Amino acid sequence: MKAEIHPDNYRLVIFKDNSSGERFLVGSTINTTKTDTWTDGKEYPVSFVEVSSASHPFYTGQEKIM
Repeated sequence: MKAEIHPDNYRLVIFKDNSSGERFLVGSTINTTKTDTWTDGKEYPVSFVEVSSASHPFYTGQEKIM
């Protein structure tokens, strides 16, 4: 990755899918106020999403009413 091309607030963030409970650790600049512990034991900011690849019918092959 090139140095000095990302914004200052770029860091790892946990995205939690509200409908499936699945969590993803991804680099992001999203503003969050809550934190959660990842599997490595470290605390990261957390953001909650309604739909992700873990719950979207296109990826799961299952129809779901939300």
